[in-house]
Amino acid sequence: MIGKLDDYLRFNETALSLRSQRQELLASNIANADTPNYKARDIDFSNALQGALAKGSGGGQMATTNAGHIGAGGAAADGKTLADGTPVLYRTVSQGAVDGNTVEMDTERSQFADNGLRYEAGITMINHQIRNLLAAIQGGQ
Repeated sequence: MIGKLDDYLRFNETALSLRSQRQELLASNIANADTPNYKARDIDFSNALQGALAKGSGGGQMATTNAGHIGAGGAAADGKTLADGTPVLYRTVSQGAVDGNTVEMDTERSQFADNGLRYEAGITMINHQIRNLLAAIQGGQ
């Protein structure tokens, strides 16, 4: 029973988790807009979502057989992947800066706002799913 509920909510749960992590990356880009040589980072959301859904419920995690291995859910120290193994990419620059910074504030602001709206839509979808489950449990009153 719990497995079926997990399967029912898994897509939106995974999407919200990735949206949250992407929002952190975008916020970091905005915060470092004046940092020399900072490279703007982002994820390919659709590929990350497909990869996370393909892994399923923990099926894609590697076993730690040595004390030096990074544990499940740990992020790589070099910042090249998110906690779930999603690769972090560098944003393509359309206009470079003299100090080597690749953050373009217009792009970052629009991506931040778009991602925030999509996160809110995901919350709305999960709320509807939970309401439907409650209606089914209560007999559709």
